[in-house]
Amino acid sequence: MPLKLTLKPGERFVLNGAVIVNGDKRSSLVIQNQACILRERDILREDEVDTPAKRIYFPIMMMYLEPTARSDWYDEFVIRMTEFMGVVTSPDLMASCLAVSRDVMENNLYPALTKCRQLIALEGERLANVVTGVSSDSEDSRKSA
Repeated sequence: MPLKLTLKPGERFVLNGAVIVNGDKRSSLVIQNQACILRERDILREDEVDTPAKRIYFPIMMMYLEPTARSDWYDEFVIRMTEFMGVVTSPDLMASCLAVSRDVMENNLYPALTKCRQLIALEGERLANVVTGVSSDSEDSRKSA
């Protein structure tokens, strides 16, 4: 099944390890065969890996982009996923972790990345609630002091 990419002007993507930049006009590409493709917005730079879920995403992304180094990145993935699952208490998050792990074990890396992006979004929501809760608790304690 072909993949159709519609690109914005100047949008970047990685195709089998090569970084490709679209020209100054919107364009479409149709990829007819199997290829490793990631849009710029789905690429996580190492300096952006700043949360536990992103520490899971990064080795999956690297396995996808660098298949020859898969075993090294797989070990990193296992470590990070084990750490994450060790502190997860939500059944929904645990199910998401298991789904990501299953995809990685079956070498379905692109679906694993998609599911991991959902983990990152859930983590962001939870962290936002913690930050909000901390700041409102702090304000309440200042008022009562």
